[in-house]
Amino acid sequence: MSTNDISKDSFKANRKFYDDKNYPRGMSRSGDFTLAEVNIIEQYGIALSELSSAKREPQTEDEQHFVDVCNQGATPINKVEKAWLKYQNKILSPKQFHTLFGSSKVEPDTADTEPVDLDLD
Repeated sequence: MSTNDISKDSFKANRKFYDDKNYPRGMSRSGDFTLAEVNIIEQYGIALSELSSAKREPQTEDEQHFVDVCNQGATPINKVEKAWLKYQNKILSPKQFHTLFGSSKVEPDTADTEPVDLDLD
């Protein structure tokens, strides 16, 4: 089996995974993931969530390796593990806030300047 393939018996779930809390408009519209990653997360996300939180016991070698990746820091070897780790990093890291004008207001330093007389007559 190649490092990108998983067995057909691994990560079975009876419904698709959606994260309406973090992605209310859908993961595919977020720009955080490729379409392939979104498909993986939606197809296997229920099983991955249950396995990573120990609500479900691993049934296959692929599932056991996934649990090891989540809990013991094993190296991810397939697309499913890599997509899930990317998803976890996105939802657990603080959101970055970007502005056009910067995030802090700069106050002028007036301590060392003398008043200027502006006589415009």
